[in-house]
Amino acid sequence: MDVKTRIFADRLYLILGGIFIASLVSSNLIFQKFFIWTTWLPFYGDYTFEISVGILPYPITFLVTDIICEIYGRKKADQIVFSGFIASMFIMGVVFIADLATATTWSPVDNDTFHKVFGLFGPAIFASMAAYLTAQFIDIRIFHFWKKLTHGKHLWLRNNGSTILSQLVDTSAVLLLLCSFGVIGWSRFGILLINGFLFKVLIALIDTPLFYLFSGLLRRRFKLDLGQEITE
Repeated sequence: MDVKTRIFADRLYLILGGIFIASLVSSNLIFQKFFIWTTWLPFYGDYTFEISVGILPYPITFLVTDIICEIYGRKKADQIVFSGFIASMFIMGVVFIADLATATTWSPVDNDTFHKVFGLFGPAIFASMAAYLTAQFIDIRIFHFWKKLTHGKHLWLRNNGSTILSQLVDTSAVLLLLCSFGVIGWSRFGILLINGFLFKVLIALIDTPLFYLFSGLLRRRFKLDLGQEITE
């Protein structure tokens, strides 16, 4: 790989990392708002989702890690996941300090409003980060398991197989922890698990063409054979 291509690869890795971290942090900041979305599902008909808006940017993190796994390898993907964890902890610290600061009498956002929107519960943060780390590392390892087993072929299998299973782990883990800590009632566990996991599966299937597109373009740009990764 020539110098210009190497520089482009490094810059692209930083851009992908930025998208990953932005998606992760934003999902943690906005998760307290829930919305309703009705869509048509095959073999079922109209289905109504009741899910957190935090779920909207979160699946992007799995698409990004799959692209990084495919082009840059497992080590680079692990680095991005850990960087996302550090960034999230930093942002949560900033939000915590901002929540403690007393608002002025003329502040457009008063103390109660700010706390209601950004005053995250400690258990909620713990549950989110624990589920995040578990799911992302599972996703990366399953992705590379299928990649090795299929000798770099069948991109759809490792893309969807790794993402769907890791999303099930993520959704189950965060809800179990939130319910155990009393943040969410156990009566909501079943419907939130079904809605969250089903929504993530739909997104995983939708992003498969994007995974094929980006990974194909990048392999041609970096002159990589199917299954080959950029070496250090």
